[in-house]
Parts: sequence; structure tokens; C-alpha cells
Amino acid sequence: MMMTSGCGTNIFNKSIHHHHHLESSSSTSSSILINHSYSNSHSFKSYLNFNFNNNQPYKFLSFRPLSLPLSSRSSLSAEMDGTVDPTLFPSHRCKTLHLIRHAQGIHNVEAEKDHKAFLSPALFDAHLTPLGWQQVDNLRTHVRECGLSKRIDLVITSPLLRTMQTAVGVFGGDSYEDGTDLPLMVANAGKSDRSAYSSLGCPPFIAVELCREHLGVRPCDKRRSITEYLPLFPAIDFSLVESDEDIWWKPDIREPNEGVAARGMKFLNWLWTRKEKEIAIVTHSGFLFHTLKELGNRYHPLMREEICKHFTNCELRSMVIVDTNMIGSDSSTTNYPGKIPQGPDLPSDKVALDNLK
Repeated sequence: MMMTSGCGTNIFNKSIHHHHHLESSSSTSSSILINHSYSNSHSFKSYLNFNFNNNQPYKFLSFRPLSLPLSSRSSLSAEMDGTVDPTLFPSHRCKTLHLIRHAQGIHNVEAEKDHKAFLSPALFDAHLTPLGWQQVDNLRTHVRECGLSKRIDLVITSPLLRTMQTAVGVFGGDSYEDGTDLPLMVANAGKSDRSAYSSLGCPPFIAVELCREHLGVRPCDKRRSITEYLPLFPAIDFSLVESDEDIWWKPDIREPNEGVAARGMKFLNWLWTRKEKEIAIVTHSGFLFHTLKELGNRYHPLMREEICKHFTNCELRSMVIVDTNMIGSDSSTTNYPGKIPQGPDLPSDKVALDNLK
């Protein structure tokens, strides 16, 4: 999970993993691991090889090591003297999540001018702006150059126009050629000037409603019917969306922040029903903020600051989620039982103890 900017290699001398058990009223059962935090006020460069901020393309953010408060440590004293307890988890109990906020949409531009624009029916299911598509292109270049695009097993996208456009633009195949496959997105979909994207050579895409934006009141957060989306995004799998019409969005009821957080925790638990180990999730600012805030409230303040700050448009952050309650059913694909063929294998420390008797 470490990186260079292409100008040489830098080595951080202590790779420290941090974890904390996730707790909620719904008994969520995951933990988050993060290697380092970053702050633009520091002069050191970051070597987290997937964090990406479109406001500063290819200027990697700085970091400093952090640790979470363990039960036996109630202050920063352990970190100050450099004694940080290591933590290990079986790799098959972990998944890597690449969290991405959609690129700039027309609602972002209009609301910047006047916050009340969020209520405008003209922003229904907001699509990307030309600048948003430039942000998509920059992130696409980044995930290809750092090798992430070849590692993704699955792309999960919120079923709104701006997130699907972002997901396809970043992780989709190259230009579509008629008859070779189903396109991920057809030409000019969602008032874009884009040619069609191929579904060849890229991971599967699925639409999941649990990772939608804050629901209700704002037309920009209301989705179209799946019947309307299917011709625009033929290779995206919409089978997990239960209703054709948007029955989640209410014109006069705004989903409470606690509801967004609870939905986010449900989404994280649902991920353990998936076999994929490395997953890109293209979603929204509000969903990410309230979900990560729910997690971050259990962390050290410095770690909480790193986790909970708002995502910028088309920003990517990579994290590891841990199945601490053994919900997932996956077994290890790399563990090996040993003793093949069978033979004496007394542990050397036991042999040494026996010789002392």
C-alpha cells in the first residue's frame, strides 16, 4: 500500500496498521484498517498509493503515522515513546475498499451559487459537468498508472446518473465497437459528449441502492426508473435494485443523518456476502461523510479527522475493512496445511525444552 510519485522511491520506516471494532445499534461487525493519515500542512509526501484528490491531481498528500487507542492505552503516551502494539488479521477476513465520490455534477455548480438550487426540479438526477468529465479522466489515468485498475474485482455504484457516469468513466473499458460486447455506457448518455465505453477488459459493475445519497426533498438525489437506465448503461447489473421506480426518495421527507449512517453500516455488512476482495465503490459525499463519521467516532481524534473529512469531487481513498465477527464465509486461498507428506515436525522450541529436562 505504499507508493512513489514516479520520481523515486521513498521508504517509511514504520508501517503501522490501526484498527477499531465497529459498534452500532445494528451490531455491525467490521473494523477499518488505515495505514497513515495525511495533512496538506505537512511537507512530507504521502506514499499511500491510491489516495487521490482531483483538486490537486498527482500532488500526493502528506502524512504522519497514527495509532488508535487500544484498551490498554488511554492516551498518546504509547505513541510518543514509539511503543505501538501491532495488530494482525487473517487476510481472508479482510477486504480492500476504494471509496470514490462522484465527479462534479450540475447540482454542485448551481448549489455553489445558491444553496436553494438543491430544491430545483431542473437538477433532477444530476449529470456530470464538462469539468466533472475532466476529473473522471484524471482519475482514470491515475488508477491505470498506479495499477489499481487491474486489481479491482468489482465496481459498486449508486444507481444515479452522476455516479454511474463516474464509475464507467474511471473503470470502464476503452472505446466500444459495435457487436463486440455490451457497452457499459452508450454514446452521449446523460447529456455527455462521450463516446460509448466498452465492457471488455474491466471488472463487473453492479448498482446498489444502499450506497445512495441522502434521500428525500432534493430532486438531484432522486433517481430515474431502472427502465430508463438500462438502455443507457446496458452492461451494468441492476438486478439488486428491487423496484423499477424510485420508492426510497420522498418529496417532503429528508432522511435523517442517523438514517444515512445506519444505511451505510448495513451496506458495509452486506459487503461480506460478496466473494470479491478488492472493491471500488462510487457513491456520494453525504453517504460517505455520515457513514465514515459513524465509524470515526470510535477512533482517536487524529484518525477521526482523517476518516471523517468530506470528500471532494472524484476523490479516491483506500481502506481495509475487517470481518472481526466472522460473518463472511470465505476461506483462505493462500493458506497451506503443511505435513504433505506426513513426517515428524516437533516445534523446535518444544525440542529445546525437552532437552532441558
